[in-house]
Amino acid sequence: SRVEEDKELKEEEEAGLEAAELHFLIFSTDSSPPPPAPFEQRLVTTKTHQITSYYSINKEEVLGGGRFGMVHKCVEKSSGLVLAAKIIKARSQKEKEVVKCEIEVMNQLNHANLIQLYAAFESRHEIILVMEYVDGGELFDRIIDENYKLTELDTVLFIRQISEGLQHMHKMYILHLDLKPENILCVSRQTNKVKIIDFGLARRYKPREKLRVNFGTPEFLAPEVINYEFVSFPTDMWSLGVITYMLLSGLSPFLGEDDNETLNNILACQWSFEEAEFVDISEESKDFISRLLVKSKSWRMSASQSLKHPWLSDRALHYRLHHKVHNSFELVTK
Repeated sequence: SRVEEDKELKEEEEAGLEAAELHFLIFSTDSSPPPPAPFEQRLVTTKTHQITSYYSINKEEVLGGGRFGMVHKCVEKSSGLVLAAKIIKARSQKEKEVVKCEIEVMNQLNHANLIQLYAAFESRHEIILVMEYVDGGELFDRIIDENYKLTELDTVLFIRQISEGLQHMHKMYILHLDLKPENILCVSRQTNKVKIIDFGLARRYKPREKLRVNFGTPEFLAPEVINYEFVSFPTDMWSLGVITYMLLSGLSPFLGEDDNETLNNILACQWSFEEAEFVDISEESKDFISRLLVKSKSWRMSASQSLKHPWLSDRALHYRLHHKVHNSFELVTK
């Protein structure tokens, strides 16, 4: 009958639309990497010339800062290329060696999800690293911004890119060792593209030399760092688990009243999904976190394994998450 034909036609149309929407989701929002640096990879060594002969540094515009000093926007005079200048206080030879170690690490990394180094200048009291510039702010800002609603699918996109960056680092035998939302920059305010920054605490991993470290940010430290045991690739993966937990819930899994309590919570591996913020979160995401926040480092997922985990790789799940957002948005607008 005509009614049945119309019904079949409508179902076919809906199926076609769903397929088109899925195709759009997979090939646009979901899988394109961030833009690469606007320059070819360089092998940088420190120059002793005056940096101001080559670059205009905008001291008024502070892009970020930390234990090392400040990051400012700067422009290369000869090309007009917009870059970022990280000014690091380094008076002693020992301090300068630490910064040169950071330069060495950055020289070995060439990946769209890792910030790239352009040049370096050394003076008596400081070393300035000139790097790729991105203007989307820290990922941390999106976690604490009450006006910015991070969806689970947003988090999938962020974590997949961080995992891609870590996979490259680990393939090059480099550990980041200071992975946290402040060290992940968004490429722009409009997109979910990110780049890992700050390789000041990064170390080359040499399997025969057992590496111990005693630094980092308490909330993100792996148990082996606190216990002053050997660190390796899974040490970064623990931090990835903490970041995933934070992005999904806005909560910090181990944060105590003070650093001591935080460190004790980490050593006890005390964390849960009992908070209300996890009610609507997929089982796949909980499984993902559970495979990273494991006290024994040898049982944690690697970066390559994390990229194969269903939460980051299952297109049908991403489609469901996309629809969940779409439907809840419709309910709110109605």
